[in-house]
Amino acid sequence: MIDRRSLVTAALAAGGMTAVPVRPALGQQSEDIALWPGTPPGRGTVRGPEKIGTDGAGKGAVSNVSVPRLRVYRPEKPNGIAVIICGGGGYFRIQLAKESTPVAGWLQSRGYTAFELIYRLPADGWEASAPFADAQRAMKIVRSRAAEFGVRPDRIGIMGMSAGGHLAGFTALQPDRPLYAGKDRFEATAARPDFAALLFPVVSLRPPFTTTRTRREIIGEKPSADAQAAWSLDSYAAKDAPPVIQFSATDDPTTPPGHNIALYEALVRAGARPELHIFAGGGHGWGLGTADQPLSQWPGIFDTWLRDQLRERTR
Repeated sequence: MIDRRSLVTAALAAGGMTAVPVRPALGQQSEDIALWPGTPPGRGTVRGPEKIGTDGAGKGAVSNVSVPRLRVYRPEKPNGIAVIICGGGGYFRIQLAKESTPVAGWLQSRGYTAFELIYRLPADGWEASAPFADAQRAMKIVRSRAAEFGVRPDRIGIMGMSAGGHLAGFTALQPDRPLYAGKDRFEATAARPDFAALLFPVVSLRPPFTTTRTRREIIGEKPSADAQAAWSLDSYAAKDAPPVIQFSATDDPTTPPGHNIALYEALVRAGARPELHIFAGGGHGWGLGTADQPLSQWPGIFDTWLRDQLRERTR
């Protein structure tokens, strides 16, 4: 196993946030906030500018990320709820155009304050823990600045697709994992999401789920049994897990429903109350879906589910 795949603790210099130029995405009004002051923690370097895919499955996906950041989508009338969104891409790219950006736009249009997470990628040369450190940091920043964003600090969740679902799920189930050392004002805040939504996620890195790019990037080609368990989400199912809603498509060739089922069953055994939806068709990487697909109902299902969760919490 090469060094960049090791879980390490790295020192983080104290400091303020660094501004990143605003880049409106697909016509949505947005702003970017860098996650780290100066050089991000952890081993790895990236040379050259970010890349945006122009062809095939990678069209609209970003890679070669050197400045991890949050892209903020503020609604006209905030409903007090924030969602951090992690696009998929096997930890070698982040699918913005097909996944996280349209979802951010939908959430924004419904009053949610959406945060698109542009995280570091092991395939670019960063160590395997880098995206997970970025996600923890993102949660802390949003919660620390909740009043500024017009959201409640106890209504900040995370959502992810494919590898981004793995990232979101790990953050929800292991929010206190020591991934880096930090001393600035954001680090006094909890990284635990208040809810999690996982869309066609990578859950297990154990057999028989051995073909995902996520598995190769995080634990390598010939991982130990311990490494497979350590990075599989179902290893961390617990009764006190944040509320989780899960979505899959039966015909998904990349992350078949077995991934979501493994986590769902583990959470139920632990005493949690997850919710799982499996659609007959849709394949992989469907984002919002299209109007003729039943799975395009998932945003409304998520919205209803979350409001029910919040009502139960206030009883």
